[in-house]
Amino acid sequence: MKINVMRRWMLAVCVWGTLMLSGTMAGAQETPRELPKEDYVKSHYTKYEYRIPMRDGKRLFTSVYVPKDTSQPYPILLDRTPYNVGPYGEDQYKKQIGPSDEFEKAGYVIVYQDVRGRYMSEGDFLEMHPHIDVKKSSKDVDESSDTYDTIEFLLKHVPNNNGKVGIWGISYPGFYTSSSIIDSHPALKAASPQAPMTDLFFTDDAYHGGAFMLAANFGFYTSFKPFPEPTTPPKVPVPFDFGTPDGYTFFLQAGSTRELDKRYLKGANPLFTDQLSHTTYDDYWKARDISRHLKNIKCAVMTVGGWFDAEDLSGPFKTFHAIDQYNPGIPNTLVIGPWVHGGWARTEGDHLGDTQFNAKTAEFFRAKIQLAFFEYYLKGKGTGLPKAYVFETGTNVWRKYDSWPPTQAVAKTLYLHAGGKLSFDPPLANEGSDEYVSNPAHPVPFISYVATSVPQRYMTDDQRFAAQRPDVLVYQTEPLEEDVTIAGPVSPRLKIASSGTDSDFIVKLIDVNPDDYPDPEAVDPSKRIIGPPPIRLGGYQQLLRGEPMRAKFRNSWEKPQPLEPGKATDLNFTMPDVDHTFRKGHRIMIQIQSSWFPLVDRNPQTFTEIPDAKPEDFKKAKEQVFHDRGAPSGVGVMVLQQ
Repeated sequence: MKINVMRRWMLAVCVWGTLMLSGTMAGAQETPRELPKEDYVKSHYTKYEYRIPMRDGKRLFTSVYVPKDTSQPYPILLDRTPYNVGPYGEDQYKKQIGPSDEFEKAGYVIVYQDVRGRYMSEGDFLEMHPHIDVKKSSKDVDESSDTYDTIEFLLKHVPNNNGKVGIWGISYPGFYTSSSIIDSHPALKAASPQAPMTDLFFTDDAYHGGAFMLAANFGFYTSFKPFPEPTTPPKVPVPFDFGTPDGYTFFLQAGSTRELDKRYLKGANPLFTDQLSHTTYDDYWKARDISRHLKNIKCAVMTVGGWFDAEDLSGPFKTFHAIDQYNPGIPNTLVIGPWVHGGWARTEGDHLGDTQFNAKTAEFFRAKIQLAFFEYYLKGKGTGLPKAYVFETGTNVWRKYDSWPPTQAVAKTLYLHAGGKLSFDPPLANEGSDEYVSNPAHPVPFISYVATSVPQRYMTDDQRFAAQRPDVLVYQTEPLEEDVTIAGPVSPRLKIASSGTDSDFIVKLIDVNPDDYPDPEAVDPSKRIIGPPPIRLGGYQQLLRGEPMRAKFRNSWEKPQPLEPGKATDLNFTMPDVDHTFRKGHRIMIQIQSSWFPLVDRNPQTFTEIPDAKPEDFKKAKEQVFHDRGAPSGVGVMVLQQ
């Protein structure tokens, strides 16, 4: 009995010692646990909610996060959005506040506001609310006046502010940032419109080259709808049910865009219906071009965009140039990185699809560019930014320029030649033309895989699948003997003809890898591939830029004109800027086609009001692209001299 007791005592001592030892070792290895983001915000900020009165009596719902540390005053940083400022309730906190994590710790009063007519704010919502240049009474309100009134209220009611205000926003909030700085409040010192919606008809969200961006707009307006009265977001959002994972088939079977609207949206969303009802550059679109009104701006501006933004690629450039034109002398910076729409805010920015950028570009932007901009103009810390701060793809390096495009860039043309050749030399002889048949019943897909949305990676996707089609023309240079850097807009100058009375011409600029380009990982070349197909980068055709041009708009955006079947005509247009180096040994490629579905709506290839096209209006057409000495076709680019 005593022996058993002794054994139990010794066993207990051993177990206790082991537990103590393991606990000590575990304690030595533990590191302090970081609080969840919402706990960090709660522990360092106090949230307030206001319904701020505007000059016309409407009240805008506003959430304000104030630092608990009162040892110093803080600048105010404002984000105005149509997408809701939730969570609602003063005891409900966002998981993250400010443009990025850095701002939570740097010390700012962070403010979010539901814009007029959205969610908990009163008033009527207007798509890209047109600016009123001359306001005759308190009833003449727009985003500029709403921001002015908001800033007045915040300065008077938010404790411990330093009297300086900044504003930022991405995409639609980018538009609100741009419109907010017109006739800017004296306390507004810094603004950053990021991927700002600027001119919906010209290469922003709605139309590109007169062609409707079908998949993206339909997907957006299935959920973005007007509110009859102030409301909070649904607790469980219900996404639109396509009934299939195959967007190509879904949109093809839907018929015309008007039929698509009737069948699936029941014509119930006027915001989408407006897109289909204004197919030319009429007063509806002109009133919503905010770049025309970017005047009397008194604050520093940093406009941000991404080279691979599938939604608002042109907006940053148009905004930047308009601010320069109408507000000479103010600090005005353009920042463009290798990012998708808003990718600088939420990704590492080190790759897109199969394309690697060899650096965490978004992290660099957030810490070294964005924070530095607001710290300088709202707190007087650090230094300012260069005129243009852009990431050059291909070489994958950041560049600083005194202007954009760089003054060193020289205009050149990449000419199309017979036999699928491409060079900077114009054709010296009669090289004829190339032709293909475009069939709207079998449009060229914009991706090689199945999706109902617009995958952001398509902007750099491999185009070999398209090059294999008989309705896609392909032209490429010989392997380059030295690097070629293109910096600025890309401008197709084509001589075309069609058997139809209207057609689209999509032009794509592509970087082709050498055939011996190394794969990201070892690939088994045998037949024993039983998993996902390997990524083969040899001969990879990386898309850099692609845009459609609807031929009926070749002479006027307001008054479209039919093509005369079989008659050669000029088709000139401009695509958004690039900053890319084609490395030695690579090839430069141009692809031309007449459909890009369902990214772009189908052109029936008859001159008609396309949303209302009948099935019998959709016809095959023979398309020609000339490359004669007397009728050359090419793509204008801006080349930086080595």
